[in-house]
Amino acid sequence: MKTGKISPSMFIGVCGKGIISFGSGQPDLPPPERVFKILPQYRDFKYGLIQGQVNLRKALARQYPRSTAENFVITNGASEALDLTLRVIGSMNGKEKNKVLIHRPYYYTYPHLVRYAGMEPVFTDMVDGRIDFDDFEKKVVDCRAVIINSPSNPTGRVESVKTLKQIEKMAGDLGIYVLSDEVYKDLIYVRENYLIKGPHVVTINSFSKTYNMCGLRVGYLWSLDKKLVNNIIEMKTRTSMNTSILSQEMAYEATKTPRSFIDKQVNIWKQRRDLIYKGLVDIGLDLWKPEGAFYVLPKIKKPKDFVWNMFKRHKVITYPGEWFGANDRVRFSYALDVDKIEATGTTYTTAATYFTASGDWLTGKLTGIPAAGVDLITGAASTVPAICATFGNASTVTAGKCRYHALITVLPGK
Repeated sequence: MKTGKISPSMFIGVCGKGIISFGSGQPDLPPPERVFKILPQYRDFKYGLIQGQVNLRKALARQYPRSTAENFVITNGASEALDLTLRVIGSMNGKEKNKVLIHRPYYYTYPHLVRYAGMEPVFTDMVDGRIDFDDFEKKVVDCRAVIINSPSNPTGRVESVKTLKQIEKMAGDLGIYVLSDEVYKDLIYVRENYLIKGPHVVTINSFSKTYNMCGLRVGYLWSLDKKLVNNIIEMKTRTSMNTSILSQEMAYEATKTPRSFIDKQVNIWKQRRDLIYKGLVDIGLDLWKPEGAFYVLPKIKKPKDFVWNMFKRHKVITYPGEWFGANDRVRFSYALDVDKIEATGTTYTTAATYFTASGDWLTGKLTGIPAAGVDLITGAASTVPAICATFGNASTVTAGKCRYHALITVLPGK
């Protein structure tokens, strides 16, 4: 099957008709029950404050140091917070530093938002899924701003506190803006979140991941830079105006949720992380172990073909790593039920990791199943059918080559 053009708009929000999505970072868990209780009585449908409803901003101010409601702007998801902040920074006088440093892999919208703001994205490549501070230090001096995302989408890695403090100090010394995307800050498995601080730090967050409220589109930014905050409010006044006041009221109710709600969810994400990570490692994939969020980013040969065929043949959505600056990888979100992860496991793990495409045939080694380590190309013909039979259907064998339909169809040329 010929690979077509793959765009995020093809997959975001797609569901039903037998589709299983490892694509969107959209939790399958329910929001706190209390957010729904306001609905029968809610009757306010007029314009709201551009900066955001006061009760929600006051509630958020209790979570951040040295803050009042004036340090926040409530936005249409974290994406608008990033967009507005970058556009305001990009509109400032002085073109001698018109670059924004982004660590790679990155969240797929970052380079686009930087360009939309009239600036140039530059990249520092991660080492083992974390920022290489030596490279970061060399490149950041020519930049106006830097974007940090920890825990990371798409890697699931968490930056060390040491590195974050180094970035914090360097940015402060150079007067560089730090946009710290912390939408997964409550979903860390290894430690508490470290809040980057400073006079030109903008923290980006939302209610989508912590409280499973993606579709309500409530994000926010926090900064002690009052001038920047006011300029962002001015821009929002002339673009989207206020964020949905109903969604904000539901978000306000979410702020009353006890920490135990979040802790229970973190345990669920960690269990799913362990399941998918072990499965992919056991079959020989190269990937980093997630320490937060809910993504894995394994290396897969011909990733675009894999993504396309998984969707067209099996109705399984995954995202090509090239969207995230990782051309040899595929991103899987494990923000879905364990049963779906396990049900899809035979198809995607086998196709993506036990094998690589070699013409019309499959070549590679099987591990972690009966007859482990048997090579499908060089192994004895009598052994191959037994291996294929573990996946359910009889297969034809020619010169020791297994043509098992469920495996081959997700690869190019079949």
